[in-house]
Amino acid sequence: MATDQQQQAWHELAQQLRVDSIRSTTAAQSGHPTSSMSAADLMAVLLSKYFHYDFNQPNAANNDRFILSKGHAAPLLYAMYKAVGAISDEEMMTLRQFGSRIQGHPVPVLPWVDVATGSLGQGLPIGVGLALAGKYLDKLPYKVWVLMGDSESAEGSVWEAFDHASHYNLNHLIAIVDVNRLGQRGQTELGWNTQAYAARARSFGWHAIEIDGHDLNRIDRAFGEAVSMSDRPTVIVAQTIKGKGFSVFENMNGYHGKALKSAQAQQAIEELGGEHNQIIQVQKPEPIQPTAIRTSSLQLPTYKEGDSVATRKAYGDALKALGAARSDIVALDAEVSNSTYAEEFAKAYPDRYFEMFIAEQQLIAAAVGLQVRDYKPFASTFAAFLSRAYDFVRMAAISRANIKLCGSHAGISIGEDGASQMALEDLAEFQAVWSSTVLYPCDGNQTAKLVAEMADREGIVYLRTTRMNTPVIYSSEESFPIGGSKVLRSSDRDQITVVGAGVTLHETLKAYDRLKTEGITVRVIDLYSVKPIDMETLHYAAQDTNGNLIVVEDHWCEGGLGSAVAGAFMGLNAPSTYAGSKLNIIQLAVREMPGSGQPEELLHAAKIDADAIVQAAKSLLQQPEDQTNREVPTFVSAPSSDSDIQQHQDYLP
Repeated sequence: MATDQQQQAWHELAQQLRVDSIRSTTAAQSGHPTSSMSAADLMAVLLSKYFHYDFNQPNAANNDRFILSKGHAAPLLYAMYKAVGAISDEEMMTLRQFGSRIQGHPVPVLPWVDVATGSLGQGLPIGVGLALAGKYLDKLPYKVWVLMGDSESAEGSVWEAFDHASHYNLNHLIAIVDVNRLGQRGQTELGWNTQAYAARARSFGWHAIEIDGHDLNRIDRAFGEAVSMSDRPTVIVAQTIKGKGFSVFENMNGYHGKALKSAQAQQAIEELGGEHNQIIQVQKPEPIQPTAIRTSSLQLPTYKEGDSVATRKAYGDALKALGAARSDIVALDAEVSNSTYAEEFAKAYPDRYFEMFIAEQQLIAAAVGLQVRDYKPFASTFAAFLSRAYDFVRMAAISRANIKLCGSHAGISIGEDGASQMALEDLAEFQAVWSSTVLYPCDGNQTAKLVAEMADREGIVYLRTTRMNTPVIYSSEESFPIGGSKVLRSSDRDQITVVGAGVTLHETLKAYDRLKTEGITVRVIDLYSVKPIDMETLHYAAQDTNGNLIVVEDHWCEGGLGSAVAGAFMGLNAPSTYAGSKLNIIQLAVREMPGSGQPEELLHAAKIDADAIVQAAKSLLQQPEDQTNREVPTFVSAPSSDSDIQQHQDYLP
């Protein structure tokens, strides 16, 4: 039982946190004071007694970790940082101002913020990743504390996290649910039914504690109980009052996300006991030397030219090789590791492999959590199903997270499984992510080299792999720098540039051979690095081939390879450096909903095979072929910033 003196100190700190949440939001005239005030008592006890953290060394290996999953309560977090002396009152009062680190929702521009939050339902899944790192990799006793809102418990990702935390017995993970009853537009789904929250958590195998979230003694006992758990995660379900401490809006609907005006704010501050500026000392963790990363020479797999291997298989082989060379490489998969070939890593290094089952949001979130502790997570599943976790990828970019993603079974070339399994949107999705890298290899040796480069690449790195076997066309000695491309066929007589990647690169080579026999010379570019793109090579090729380009992709026509190539001629926040002939770009892409079939049948039906490339090349040069039984693809063109647009719509020579 806490002493009267301790309780008084906690109460004063909680009131300071409430007052500062009001002060900063009133200064900003925006923000969420009421959501911050409900959790102030919980955070006052946590900071004062249970949280072990060195604010001067935020990356210390044994620091506890704190994730504000209810990211809109950022004013509370910043008030906490002020209370421990991490930021000044002056900086706290710059909340939501342009150029300030004190942003509307937490982001890692502040060194004590591990991950960005604000998209609800993400804090606990990321906490699972951090707790996995602590228990199984770091093997350190640090706690992972996650403050959640009650509204976000409606998110499916929260229950993916409850499931996986129990499966992995993450006893160092402690969730605190701030059940203040009121969401943005009214009462939440369960209101103050804390028994329902606790029962659901227990059904997932968690230890659940129900408390009055404003009873300081009860909070103290609950935290003490949670940190002593040895076999399962703990959730503290705290019934609280939104806007606690100010009688005007305590437990009142209609005040979510509304800052007080100055006069009303002053009234609230007086009711809360006035302004305070106490600085508390947070306990530091025991100093510990983190385990050193073990490294050895990397021996990538090699494949003989002319052999046939699926790029997904090469991914698994290369990942296993990386695991042998570096102890900071970890892998995750969503129960398809026998198809993505992540199982090669899992068999060799089971202590660094985490099965996420059919839970793609948890897959990405766990990777984000693991990279907080400087591990290099490679997460894989079918490319089509990564779309389920796209918001987690988007938020990972805001977190400046370094994660490596592999989407297998991309495009219609997967064959018989049909449209539900075919990723035809993934290149668009991942190119749109801030500062992302998008790679699309065509053979085994290229895949292995790119996997190795992914390991130390910052940001979100996406590798697109293919189900079907493809010929090995590159030597194992070849290098593939990110941001580059390969010119596979060229001459000083080239009339057209044909750009492909992955599966379609092999179709371009077949088309090259056929066109050559008919006296048409084309340049073939393997655009394995979709983002960043090799603008220089594309510009030179377009200049050399009179602006004639054909782009072939196993992807919908929107946002894929064609869009990337067109963008390379549009300039990046500046006029394009391309100064060649008018651009005549034909895009061969998937345009009709595919079905089941053999890969060759599907490629032909979609008009992205060698036949379609030959036909497009002839039409571009206005060299008609026999019209008998001929199907004509839809041609689209892309603009050059300094030339007219030449349209090719259902062109019939």
